[in-house]
Amino acid sequence: MHSKKFSNCKKKAGLLGPAIPLTKVLNGVYTVVMNLKTVLTKDTISLHLKGTSKEEIINELLDILVSADKIQDRAAAYAAVMDREQKMSTGMKHGIAIPHGKSATIKDLVACIGISDTAVDFDSLDHEPCRIFIMTLSPLEKTGPHLQFLAEVSLLFKSSEKRAEILKAQSSEDILKILAE
Repeated sequence: MHSKKFSNCKKKAGLLGPAIPLTKVLNGVYTVVMNLKTVLTKDTISLHLKGTSKEEIINELLDILVSADKIQDRAAAYAAVMDREQKMSTGMKHGIAIPHGKSATIKDLVACIGISDTAVDFDSLDHEPCRIFIMTLSPLEKTGPHLQFLAEVSLLFKSSEKRAEILKAQSSEDILKILAE
């Protein structure tokens, strides 16, 4: 019975826009899967970030989210991300940084990806500069989607081939295709 309702929901979702993946959990209840493919759109991807410092990159990423109408309170989002950066840098390894934060002004998880033409020092764990930046912001009270999203990002970019493809991408659509593979 649940699977029939689920397939009808998927069909209806497809008519209204892209279907959002669901995962069945206890007692037939479904939950939304938060991952790169469900959160990113061509409007939340920039291939040519110009910033040369951590703060400039964070500001450019916030501008992407504002332009895509994903956040309304830019100042609160900036404060949340910078607060997280002061606790511990979000520069990971392999040229990737994942600046993120939580704010009461965010209702649902939002994210964007930016690629820099030049490497930027982001106080990374491996002390290497970064070119791939994935920003995510989420509500204070919703931990699950935030952690799920960060886990997927870290797994995805362990692949040196995937990182190389992302850096060679010529369009936002290319990035979305690479992430869907």
